[in-house]
Amino acid sequence: MTKLLKSWWARFLFQDRGVIPTKRIVLVFLFLSIALGISTIWGISRSLVIAANLILFMASLFDLFLSPSKKHLSFQRIVTGEFERGQTYPVTIEVQNASSYPFSYRLVDDLPQSFVRPFPIAGSIPKEAIVSISYETSAMTRGMYEVKKIYFRYSSLLGLWEKQVTVELRDEIKVIPDLTETKQYLENAQKYLVYEGVKIRRQRSGVGDFSKIRSYVVGDDPRKINWRQTAKLLEVMTNEYEPEHGKYITILIDCGRMMGAELLQGNRLEKALEAALTVTAAALQKGDYVSVLAFSRDIKVFVPPAKGMAHLQTILQAIYSVDIDAAETNYAAVLQYLETVQKKRSLLLLFSDVRTFLHEESSLILLKRLRQRHLFLMIGIEDQTLLKRVNEEPSTVQAVMRKSMAQQQILFKKREKKKWEKQGLVMIEAREEQLAITAVSQYIDIMNQNLL
Repeated sequence: MTKLLKSWWARFLFQDRGVIPTKRIVLVFLFLSIALGISTIWGISRSLVIAANLILFMASLFDLFLSPSKKHLSFQRIVTGEFERGQTYPVTIEVQNASSYPFSYRLVDDLPQSFVRPFPIAGSIPKEAIVSISYETSAMTRGMYEVKKIYFRYSSLLGLWEKQVTVELRDEIKVIPDLTETKQYLENAQKYLVYEGVKIRRQRSGVGDFSKIRSYVVGDDPRKINWRQTAKLLEVMTNEYEPEHGKYITILIDCGRMMGAELLQGNRLEKALEAALTVTAAALQKGDYVSVLAFSRDIKVFVPPAKGMAHLQTILQAIYSVDIDAAETNYAAVLQYLETVQKKRSLLLLFSDVRTFLHEESSLILLKRLRQRHLFLMIGIEDQTLLKRVNEEPSTVQAVMRKSMAQQQILFKKREKKKWEKQGLVMIEAREEQLAITAVSQYIDIMNQNLL
């Protein structure tokens, strides 16, 4: 394909600048050719045919002259810098027409293929006016994307020719995990958990950090009365306690091959990231220190422990672009690395695939050593396909074989989980839509029992 042909092909694909004929002028020339061809039966002269085509061509050029020049158009894109995965966001493009000619347009924005692309967008712009063109889009793949150009076609009143303008407008869009559940928890933690059938348990009386001394009210525990202050102030005073703060939470996120398994919405890694961020928000809100470690065959991201809600943004910016590796997870390497970076006792909260982890016998020795200092909890997502096979009614020999193999996998998992739990290594599984709630409720339960 020659350079000229490539340029024309790109122009017709909304990827270049220039002037192209519209369907309308093609149809006009086609009808004129048919009419003149029929007229040749009556002996119409060749000069008249040529004259008619020239008149039509000159008229189309005059129509082209009545469209704005490219220098009379200016563009501006207004878009938010962060998209949450799967959420819909508006994008506005402001077009200024400084000429005295109105026109019709078609617009294509240079969004990546992983975005929803509702193009082309058509409309009209009056003379000497500024028009805002809006559309909605969403992204299903996390990461940093750059939107570089706007492809804009416009025609005059008759619409016989179209001018195409390629505008350089660079904007960066960062696609982060869906924070819907995190926001719901931060708005109302108790309502968020109760809605899903989980309730924050009351803390045991007198357990936790001393908060303050206040006046005794009906319903307070008499055992917490501060008799010294009562005698001094001649008023019954009581001690108030709050849950202990400053605990260390280490969140481990597996990015290995098995975390790429597709679910109803996204994959296992997407759900693990959303759940990890929700637990992070819950821990930071309660004053705990949170660190995050994302890994597969090697360490991908490590965020050192810190507290305060500002640390949530630090963690989010560090892990929003982590992706799935095609390699198997090296649990032994990450556990050895964890021994070197986390010296203080902490809750190790691992998001991974339970069945894959159970086959790692070498990790058990390392976890036994870590268990002497840290508290370990692993959370995975239930394999709905496996459960479906177990519950189906076998009607054929193949169905019987599938069900027996699924039952064998379930029994193996139960047996291995019991063996690990005897060593103090707790593993639980939850449905994909319940993963974040299960993780938060487990964290709250551990804090309420003061296991750390």
